[in-house]
Amino acid sequence: MLKNITPLILTFNESPNIRRTLQRLMWAKRIVIIDSLSNDETLKILRDYPQIELFQRKFDSFAEQCNYGLSKIESTWVLSLDADYILSEELISEMTQIRENTEFNSYIIPFKYCVFGKPLRGTLLPPRKVLYRREKAVYKDDGHAHKVIVEGTSKLLSSYIYHDDRKPLSRWLWAQDHYMVMEVKKLLETPQSELSLGDRIRKLKIIAPFIILFYCLIFKGGILDGWHGWYYAFQRTLAEILLSIRLVEYEKLNKKGTGNSQQLTVNSQPLA
Repeated sequence: MLKNITPLILTFNESPNIRRTLQRLMWAKRIVIIDSLSNDETLKILRDYPQIELFQRKFDSFAEQCNYGLSKIESTWVLSLDADYILSEELISEMTQIRENTEFNSYIIPFKYCVFGKPLRGTLLPPRKVLYRREKAVYKDDGHAHKVIVEGTSKLLSSYIYHDDRKPLSRWLWAQDHYMVMEVKKLLETPQSELSLGDRIRKLKIIAPFIILFYCLIFKGGILDGWHGWYYAFQRTLAEILLSIRLVEYEKLNKKGTGNSQQLTVNSQPLA
């Protein structure tokens, strides 16, 4: 099975992460990387891996970058990864056991979020479809994120991918603020009936950050991870506070009769 899988990775200034990700992909004959014009050491690191085929494209959206990447892949299967995703050895072993004539068109893989390299007991990261048949897949934007739509049936694997981002906190803060502009756009433009319960709670602004703090620390057991768990809970709470502030800002600047209207715009810079 592994010989029919091509990893697909998006990069933008991922020098703190990309080498650790690539070290778990040495089994791949070809790795396709779509780079959004990195200006750090990312490209220099990529040149150390002969199986990498690099394409550079100006960023417009995550979905468009991924769909462009799919057009560059020739294998039957795609393993779609972020530059801070690290495959566990158990997952690599599990993928080798998948039959080439499997009836499934995609595989869903669970995640473990890491803080400074330490995997946490529980996080907000849901399992995702990251292994799928190329000809059955297309990407669509979804708020600040993106999702792959794959025809046919899926199966959940038991082994994990580690999400281990080592980029500086300043980069995280910058990205989160831009993410929340996109989330506001999604929350306000999606009909209420189509929003999930979580998104409806987020629109209430005041209570969402407190719910996230409790959920991360108590319900997900983050308090048992010591300061790593607190760090993650504070990160997620701060992200929700930023969203609440952005919602208030937009609502106040767009009140009827004020004559002060603000257009929701999304920055076209790569944010990962």
